[in-house]
Amino acid sequence: MEGRNQTHVTEFILLGLSDQGEQQSLLFWPFLSMYLVTFTGNLLMILAIITDSRLHMPMYFFLSNLSFSDICFTSATIPKMLLNIQTQSRAISYEGCLSQMYFFMLFGGLDHFLLTVMAYDRFVAICHPLHYMVIMNPKFCGILLLGSWILSVLASLLLDLLILRLSFCTKLEILHFFCELKQVIQLACSDRFLNDLAVYLAWGCI
Repeated sequence: MEGRNQTHVTEFILLGLSDQGEQQSLLFWPFLSMYLVTFTGNLLMILAIITDSRLHMPMYFFLSNLSFSDICFTSATIPKMLLNIQTQSRAISYEGCLSQMYFFMLFGGLDHFLLTVMAYDRFVAICHPLHYMVIMNPKFCGILLLGSWILSVLASLLLDLLILRLSFCTKLEILHFFCELKQVIQLACSDRFLNDLAVYLAWGCI
């Protein structure tokens, strides 16, 4: 294994984008445009659902939460990537990397749970149309949303906290444009069996 254990990790280096200044400048505007379109589109979706009383139904309630989750999911990685391109820097602090991983996993997992809940909503609407409003009442919808949040938070927190047990080598280069969990685990010099097992179990269940 290259390098020795490092007592205190201060930062990681993100190698996911080109190191050529001109190419980085060309990447900045397309990524910024796509981020703004995603952010604005989801925000307009949320505002439309809130302001139009005809859309105050379970399906649109979950859809507005999915739009919020998508905003947060993209905001967990893209702004930092744009900042790194603009400043010609590829470094991210250890604490920043842990935070980025946590929110990326949190809202990525929440997307999966919300899509599952929305699929169940459509199942009830199609298979039990006469009992739809009774089954999908506001209280039950709130419970489904709360359960999605709790499961996402717990899974993300577990995987993120397990990173703290790892010792890292002196080579701290991540082959991605953000702190991706598996890439960070592979940089560890210490035993990472528990981390790999937790990743496979958590994401397998999700």
